[in-house]
Amino acid sequence: MPTIRPSSDLRNHYNEISELCHKYDEPVYITKNGHGDLAVMSIETYEKLVGKFELNRLLDEGMDAMKKQKVRPFHEAIADIQKEISE
Repeated sequence: MPTIRPSSDLRNHYNEISELCHKYDEPVYITKNGHGDLAVMSIETYEKLVGKFELNRLLDEGMDAMKKQKVRPFHEAIADIQKEISE
């Protein structure tokens, strides 16, 4: 169940909100005048989320390359990488 807190709690109960974010690895939703305004999360949770987005972007890019037949054998790609590393 999401945690929802009023914006005044950011000022008055910051440490409590920070603990919730770190303990549950999910955002705390902040309301302003009774409506959703912000989502606050720990840096660790944010970095995991960004990492998932990046992984999905790379997977989509790979799937698109396959559809356009812009792929090559794995051993050729590894050989090119090893060549660049050794130079």
